[in-house]
Amino acid sequence: MTKFIFVTGGVISGLGKGTVAASVAKLLQFRGFSVSLIKCDPYLNVDAGTMNPLEHGENFVCENIWEFVPAKGFVFKIAEVDQDFGIYERFTGEFVHPSHNITSGQIYLSVILKERVGEYLGKTIQIIPHVTNEIINRILMVAKENKDVVITEIGGTVGDIEGMPYLEAIRQLRARMPPNDTFLIHVTYVPYLSTIKQLKTKPTQHSVQKLREYGLYPDCIIARSNYPLSEYERDKIALFSGLPVNAVISAPDVDPVYALPIVFEQQGLGDYLVKKLNLSAKVSSEEYTRNVRSWEQIIMSFLETKYEVSIALVGKYTNIIDSYISIIESLKHAGAKLATRINITLIDASNYDDSALDDFDGILLTPGFGKRAAEGMIRAARYALKKKKPFLGICFGAQLASIAFAREIMSWHKANSTEIDKETPVPIVDLLKEQRDIKEKGGTMRLGGLPVIIKRNTKLWQAYKKDKVIERFRHRYHIMKKYALLMREKGFIINAEDLDGNIAGFEVSWHPFFIGVQFHPEFKSRPWKPSPIYLEFIRTILNLKKKTMRSPSIFHL
Repeated sequence: MTKFIFVTGGVISGLGKGTVAASVAKLLQFRGFSVSLIKCDPYLNVDAGTMNPLEHGENFVCENIWEFVPAKGFVFKIAEVDQDFGIYERFTGEFVHPSHNITSGQIYLSVILKERVGEYLGKTIQIIPHVTNEIINRILMVAKENKDVVITEIGGTVGDIEGMPYLEAIRQLRARMPPNDTFLIHVTYVPYLSTIKQLKTKPTQHSVQKLREYGLYPDCIIARSNYPLSEYERDKIALFSGLPVNAVISAPDVDPVYALPIVFEQQGLGDYLVKKLNLSAKVSSEEYTRNVRSWEQIIMSFLETKYEVSIALVGKYTNIIDSYISIIESLKHAGAKLATRINITLIDASNYDDSALDDFDGILLTPGFGKRAAEGMIRAARYALKKKKPFLGICFGAQLASIAFAREIMSWHKANSTEIDKETPVPIVDLLKEQRDIKEKGGTMRLGGLPVIIKRNTKLWQAYKKDKVIERFRHRYHIMKKYALLMREKGFIINAEDLDGNIAGFEVSWHPFFIGVQFHPEFKSRPWKPSPIYLEFIRTILNLKKKTMRSPSIFHL
């Protein structure tokens, strides 16, 4: 029978509940259990697709597309989800289905449309029981996958008005289940006051008190802090939470983030979970030990470095790192594989001088949408062409890089994308045919995992060493083949296409490494298996510049 773990958060947002949920999943995987992860997001968007990365971090794209049917006669296609799904996949190594991202927009839309088509038979529609039942049904739908444990992360913090239905739903769900079938983890913040040099537990105490007001009693407290908690602080939290001390787990800042499951394991969280959920390990003690040691080796690969390279991430959402979290992690994965420390700097494309790129070993042009800062991104690609500096363009970054080639090498000075300039006489980038008549912005892009045919005797094939791969797409505009073929005489090479013959990637023949891809390879990169193109990007940089360094004791962004 499936067991359920719920993860809530208190005090402040941004504590890393997603990383906690993924780390708990890893503890269970060490013991041979299968796990599903769910993220409940209280916002009213139906999915994350139209949300600004500066507000909510990156939009993660799943391998599969989910046909969300809120009521008979209504279908919405969803593949864009919360960025926490990237964390889930990078920790567990498993694809997460987009139906596992439950948003308030989906829940309320379902309830309202069902009422409109008469599914409630004249009932007065209320938050309880109709909205809470819809939430419960969605969680139980995931449980039908028959995994051993379903971990559900509740977004936001306890006390947020929009999160109340979710807390009530899990209260009801816990009440109807045997005590050993559910487990509640509450993630809180323990701030460090530098003036008195102390960690303060009072915010955690108040957060637990607020959680109890909703009828929820935590089985475990995970205390986020800058430093490890002492036994005194753990005792104090345990006393005011009514928990045993071994149910209070310290979660200090760690780098790399993949060390967190080991930090939890060392404090006995895995054994405590298994005991409270009345589970028996599915692997032998020897296999469990091998699983843990294998994960420890992955962590050490990030720390035992011989070389270092510096990468400039040029883009338009540089105010928060989370906007490009999958790209940043993919670069780190490649670095770990090649014993290389990756120093990453975010460059705001709307305000920089070309000389700011001089000291970097490579340039990555990031994804995005819209006109703002596009010229600055094109300028960065032109710089990489002129200086022959290793360059990787992702999706929007690849589109702008093709424009940079047209302007710099072909002297087509008015070349542009119709997304940026609808009247451009040289539309290097334009809408796909099937997109031209679509007016809606939500859920209408080319999305999800799609086949990519890679051409032999190209740098891209050298990276993948495969003729066909599946990569994830998220775009509406596209590099036009008729212009790409004209640019071929100057070294612009189409290195990949989709099944419809549309350009999926290009490279420049005379450049050490100038590659643009329409897809997002970062979404499939893993700590133990880096994305081939990110790996080749860093390998090329190393081959051009080998620099021995002393192994650092900690890995920083």
